[in-house]
Amino acid sequence: MPLSEHEQRLLDQIEQALYAEDPKWANTVRISDPRSHYKRRLIKASIGFALGVILLMVGVVINLIPLGVGGFVVMLAACLWGLSSWKRMNGFGDTAAAAGGAPVAGKPARRANRGSFMERMEERWRRRHDEH
Repeated sequence: MPLSEHEQRLLDQIEQALYAEDPKWANTVRISDPRSHYKRRLIKASIGFALGVILLMVGVVINLIPLGVGGFVVMLAACLWGLSSWKRMNGFGDTAAAAGGAPVAGKPARRANRGSFMERMEERWRRRHDEH
């Protein structure tokens, strides 16, 4: 549903006020492709993983167990952070599509929530029973 002229003017005024108040923040928010944010997070997670590997190896070489365990924990955290960014960047973690919003462009629509396995089986049983 398109905005009325009055609503569009109000929106433009709010946008201009935001640019005047904090232009750096407004530019950050205005980025058209949110995947660039997730790409940066993925790069940071890769660097964190490499740092974790280095800490793990140093801990093993100098026989310092807490350092090796710390490196492993850093690797694990970086993997989890990177995987969550990868999912969101590729649309797997899209909460709008799962909540019934519009599907992401270029992505197939997800199936609607059909209930639990038992509810579906009970519904099939009822339909089968009603047909006969």
